[in-house]
Amino acid sequence: MVPAPIRSATIRMAAVRSAPAVPRQTVQMRVTAYCPCAKCCGKYSDGITASGHKIADGDTFVAADKKYSFGTQMIVPGYNDSKPVDVLDRGGAIRGNRLDVFFNSHEQARQWGVRYLPVEVRANAG
Repeated sequence: MVPAPIRSATIRMAAVRSAPAVPRQTVQMRVTAYCPCAKCCGKYSDGITASGHKIADGDTFVAADKKYSFGTQMIVPGYNDSKPVDVLDRGGAIRGNRLDVFFNSHEQARQWGVRYLPVEVRANAG
């Protein structure tokens, strides 16, 4: 008995498209913290960020220099479980490689203190 010839099959795979890579860079930054109180924000303590975002309990975002557009994502080690947060605010002392992380309470902001950290900046995809 002669075995049947082996046939090869051609399988067509659907093209898999992945999202385009988001450009990233790591920048050494001086990272301080603030809350929405008058002591931290002065006359801008109305609960609305420079981007127009209305602050709610549990919000996590950063205030950054205007060279970073609103919506740019940053990963700040030790803040928000080191998950990405958006740039949603500005600040009078926030220039160059300075960053402010937001906390809902003044005590949390005070406890953060001043840290010098490598911050991952992800280009705004929007």
